[in-house]
Amino acid sequence: MKVHDVIIIGGGLAGLTAAIDLSRYGYDIVLFETNSYPHHKVCGEYISNEVYPYLKNLGIDLLAAGAIAITDFEISTLNGYKTATKLPLGGMGMSRYALDNLLYEKAAQQGVRFFFSKVSEVTYKDDQFFVRTESDSYAAKVVIGAYGKRSALDKSLQRGFSYEKHSWLAVKGHFKHETFPLNLVALHNFEGGYGGLSKTEDGNVNFCYLTSYKSFKKYGDIKEFNRQVVSKNKYLKWFLDKAEPVFENPLSIAQISFQRKEPIVNHILMCGDTAGLIHPLCGNGMAMAIHSAKLASEPIHHFLEDTTYDRAQLEKDYTKVWNSTFKRRLWYGRKLQHLLLNKKYIDIGVRLAGVSKGLLKFIITKTHGKPIV
Repeated sequence: MKVHDVIIIGGGLAGLTAAIDLSRYGYDIVLFETNSYPHHKVCGEYISNEVYPYLKNLGIDLLAAGAIAITDFEISTLNGYKTATKLPLGGMGMSRYALDNLLYEKAAQQGVRFFFSKVSEVTYKDDQFFVRTESDSYAAKVVIGAYGKRSALDKSLQRGFSYEKHSWLAVKGHFKHETFPLNLVALHNFEGGYGGLSKTEDGNVNFCYLTSYKSFKKYGDIKEFNRQVVSKNKYLKWFLDKAEPVFENPLSIAQISFQRKEPIVNHILMCGDTAGLIHPLCGNGMAMAIHSAKLASEPIHHFLEDTTYDRAQLEKDYTKVWNSTFKRRLWYGRKLQHLLLNKKYIDIGVRLAGVSKGLLKFIITKTHGKPIV
């Protein structure tokens, strides 16, 4: 059996970016993704400019590829309080349909091999990985886990959160909307959840919201939930009343876990949502996924080119840099999510932020990163 240098499980932002980064050095890289490209994913589709320089260094210019420049942020409460500010770094709006496909084409050009099948098992023995799919088995020196928020693979790896039920549900749709501002990302609260709005490269608006299943199950239907609950926020009502759906049916994903996860599991380096998920109201998961690919690629490159740099040191270094980069950020996200889903606190907080623009910018900087190269 041929032993590949790197196997990447999952072809989202983290997996694709790691593949592009590592393929620059000529490594033999195989990536497994369940669905062929392009395809839509449930996602907020706003990405902070913190990763723009790094992507450009990898040969990917999102603005040149059509991403929308976003400069302004606003947030509202169920009671109609709203405040806005300029984003400290700014960001971009781009659909996962377009962005993932752009990264896929770049990775394929650089020699990454893709298999569109599901990985059922990963084992580690004698300093080597064995990866099994429905039809074949593969071996590798290094494995990156970048398969997203939740997978059956988590159970086979005995990750604790995978055995529990989780209360979060996410819903996403694209809409035509004539008057939604081009340069704005907006976050609006409603009873039991919150939703984000921003434009994508084709001019459509992405509306993605997170809600508790307890709140949603009273209605059981997305259209009715939007009418009865989401539209209680007057800004979301304004949007939905004037919006024309692009998708025949909205996309949704259930059983979303925001519990703490480990960046190393059975010697697999976890990246993106597989390693840790930040609440969408509080931070920028797309940039974190891309940044985590960089954090993993650097020690992997060191490991593959330097025989004196062993696996124990690789894992120690990745864990240390992942924690120093994201642990505090995720902590702020959990605390802010708790406060911002409390009706009393969100009203007070948005009012205070309206008086002090510096407060809102401070909160944004605590859950976003600095530019990386």
